[in-house]
Amino acid sequence: MSATLILASASPRRSELLTQLGVDFRVHPADIDESVLKGESPGDYVERMAREKAETVAGLYAEADSAILAADTTVVIDGDVLGKPRDHLDGLAMLARLSGRTHEVITAICLAGGSEAASAQVTTRVQFASLSQATCEAYLATDEPWDKAGAYGIQGLAGAFVLRINGSYSNVVGLPLYETWQLLAARGIPTVLNPAGVSVDE
Repeated sequence: MSATLILASASPRRSELLTQLGVDFRVHPADIDESVLKGESPGDYVERMAREKAETVAGLYAEADSAILAADTTVVIDGDVLGKPRDHLDGLAMLARLSGRTHEVITAICLAGGSEAASAQVTTRVQFASLSQATCEAYLATDEPWDKAGAYGIQGLAGAFVLRINGSYSNVVGLPLYETWQLLAARGIPTVLNPAGVSVDE
């Protein structure tokens, strides 16, 4: 019998992506401090966040046969981590930095349970068109940017800002599907594409 899968995220986008794989899961968001440490690289930051989220929720299910899937996504430009916008001016500043340029979206995922933990990290390059201030203001007037790193959601209205991407689209949304599928299969958790829960490489 496979472990019960728990998604340690309140993100509806991650739930939707995980549902695409045809896997049964429950949601239990992790409540942790998401501050960036001084001198911490973007890759190290998302890796630490995903691990801490998974470990925090795993500690609540120590007696159960559960596997905890956690993820953290950030937008990076000029080596700076862009989190969720604090307010209108912060969101405007983020969009102005992304306008007409290429940035990176980095997601780390961690699957933990019992004494086992496995992780993966994915980077996608995204090129934005040049955005006028009026366009940025109109976008910020919607509900879309406020709970998203970098103040935009590629799966929504901001998809119109994107000239091209190099890498995983689902990674930009918040959960890289191929790498997630690999981790689940390695743990023996069945999905529609591998109902027996065997390694995807077999």
